Amino acid sequence: MKPINMLLFCLILCSCGDNSEKARKPEPKKIEKISFKPITDEIISSAVLYEANIRQYSNEGTFNAFKEDLPLLKKMGVKIIWLMPINPISSTKSKGPLGSYYAVSDYTKVNPEFGTLEDFKLLVNKAHQLGMYVILDWVPGHTGWNHVWIKKHSDYYVKNRKGEIIDPIDFRTGKSFGWTDVADLNFNNMEMREDLRQAMIYWVKEANIDGYRIDQAYAIPQDFYDKTFAVLKAIKPIFLLAETDIYHPGGLGLVSKFNASYDWPGHHLSKEVAQGQKNAIDYSRHVNRTLRRYGSENILVNFISNHDENSWNGTIEESYGKAAHAFIAMNFTIPGMPLIYSGQEYDLNKRLKFFEKDSFPKKRGKTMDLLQQLGALKNNHLALESGVDGGSFKRLSTSKDYQVFAFERSKDRDTLLVVANLSKEYAQFNMSYDGNFKRFQDFKIKKLSSSYEYVMKPWEFWILIK
Repeated sequence: MKPINMLLFCLILCSCGDNSEKARKPEPKKIEKISFKPITDEIISSAVLYEANIRQYSNEGTFNAFKEDLPLLKKMGVKIIWLMPINPISSTKSKGPLGSYYAVSDYTKVNPEFGTLEDFKLLVNKAHQLGMYVILDWVPGHTGWNHVWIKKHSDYYVKNRKGEIIDPIDFRTGKSFGWTDVADLNFNNMEMREDLRQAMIYWVKEANIDGYRIDQAYAIPQDFYDKTFAVLKAIKPIFLLAETDIYHPGGLGLVSKFNASYDWPGHHLSKEVAQGQKNAIDYSRHVNRTLRRYGSENILVNFISNHDENSWNGTIEESYGKAAHAFIAMNFTIPGMPLIYSGQEYDLNKRLKFFEKDSFPKKRGKTMDLLQQLGALKNNHLALESGVDGGSFKRLSTSKDYQVFAFERSKDRDTLLVVANLSKEYAQFNMSYDGNFKRFQDFKIKKLSSSYEYVMKPWEFWILIK
């Protein structure tokens, strides 16, 4: 080989070696944060909340697969997306092949089953581009058994008299919840609190998330929230959802620290009405009672399903049967924030597995159409807003109150009337209300008169716009 050719060969060889090395160790892609209007009380007041179960949402079970359906969620009026825990899952003492999302092994890492940190950031950016907000499910009460703190900071955990770290104890019974795949965190340890706080700060700063849903919120000391929420809100406005209600420890004082909390009693009552054990009067009294007890500052999340209900207590079909659409409509029109759980829009009729991979068919049906119609109503009608400046709620009397739940929502010049037969029998009734309205489904005129006698099919509902 000639000298010049030999030199050229060496240069090419060296160049190939450099490129090969770069191919093996690519530079991490920098994800630019989207400039986006921070969440406000006004946005929250008309929001629809969507709980995303990333593992089960698609066959792939990834951030990228879920991201593709964000435009469809927007069509359902979704403004806030709640992602079940995205952190890596502990393999020590885990349940099932993949373990529970709530057995976190690292608070500042992403579960590789779902994708990478960059994938997650792209998901958040896409949601922001579409005008939606992303909150993370946060598990502050316990970690998985192979969390780094177990070995490095065993004093971060609650221990028994033998000095052994224990799983969480039910405050009502003094016995284990049975959550043997997690270790109980010790909130008497101030260093643990600070590390946990810094982990929450990390996701707001690094991934630009818009808040948190706090798992088992009642089990955490309230002074931890005071300091942590103040620090987070100093970074940007955020939305905070508590898995609790006023009937848990801390009561209204705890609930008031959050933007929203769960209406567990309302959920259980709605199932009882659907199954004929309670009636429309019971449901009406509950709505009025919760408005009095909670006030207007904390928004109640109304739901017919979530990850716990679906996996452990039954599908919507099992719990509600033919009453499902009526109670979905109630959740969108009574004061509060409606929640949609992954698959509900596709008429999910299976209990999704909790500790292993599962999925559901995405076949559009009547529920998708209903959710899109209700989402548009919730987003665009002042009368359906919740919170301090939300629309008023007025119960309307009928001649069959034990069957028919009727109410008026109003704000400024916007008025909606909702009438629902919450029973499995036909309802024949009178109602002292006069006026011309438009039906929400097709905008056809419907006239109401005190002299009319109405007949409604089982579980039929009217949403009428003035």
